[in-house]
Amino acid sequence: MRKKRRIWLALGLAVLAACGMACGGASGKPQAAESVPQQAAKPAEARPRSTNPSLAATTPILSVLTVEHQVTILSRIAGVVETIARDEGDPVHQGDLLAKLDDRTLQAQLSHDRDDLVVAKDNVQYQQAEVKAKEANYRRYQELRKLGLSSEADLEKARFEAVGAQYDLKSWHAVVQRTQSQIRIAELEIQKTQIRAPFDGVVARRYIRQGQAIENGARCFLITQLRPLEVRFPVPETSSPSPRAGDRVRVSLASGDPRVFTAEIIRVGPVIDPATASWDVLARLVAPPGDLRPGMAVRVIWPPEKVRRR
Repeated sequence: MRKKRRIWLALGLAVLAACGMACGGASGKPQAAESVPQQAAKPAEARPRSTNPSLAATTPILSVLTVEHQVTILSRIAGVVETIARDEGDPVHQGDLLAKLDDRTLQAQLSHDRDDLVVAKDNVQYQQAEVKAKEANYRRYQELRKLGLSSEADLEKARFEAVGAQYDLKSWHAVVQRTQSQIRIAELEIQKTQIRAPFDGVVARRYIRQGQAIENGARCFLITQLRPLEVRFPVPETSSPSPRAGDRVRVSLASGDPRVFTAEIIRVGPVIDPATASWDVLARLVAPPGDLRPGMAVRVIWPPEKVRRR
């Protein structure tokens, strides 16, 4: 009997313990469940997206060194190369003769046109004298007609000759002007046979040889400046800070040369390129060393090392 009582007592205590745990869990777990979302929401609100430019990683932008003036000179007339006056590597000044085509036929035509001009001017002078004579003869016949010493037909003939002389004079004036125009055209054609440097620079390439027959529009020379050196590169529209004239960027050679150079932005495109969603930026190297040449591949580091103050 005592043994049964102990068993029932143990069962009762177990039931009471189970009830206590159930009550404790029911009272504590909801509070913990309510606090978890609050703790999880706080970090999301406390971590806004940073837009500090100093935290943005620098990005190398591939480009090449360029100059303002670099041009391939094309032949403006067909002909045979008679003379080569400059070769690759030679410095040139604006207007220097680079090469010359055979112009003997054009020179002969020019000489012929000049002779024609002399003849035309002589005819103008002769015709001016003829006009004076015909007008004087017409006035004389007018006086004779008044006196009844000439017929009406003679008077009409004299008038016709005077008017015709004036037309002949205008015709020779037109011949003079046409011949002068032909002379100017011949002179321009002769100038086209002379290939000259358009600006100060250096001969980078020579494409023609002495004695070569070339067509109109054939490549002859590549003339380029060596300084100042510039670099053009795109900057994304979303970049912070946005590019501005006067900012300075770092430039290094893509060949692996450890040297770093400074370039100053001189121009920023007025519009965004819709194809790349970027600014078109042009920068000029500040005191570049003498071994840098146009066409070298470089890396532009963006954004600038020092962010400008706003």
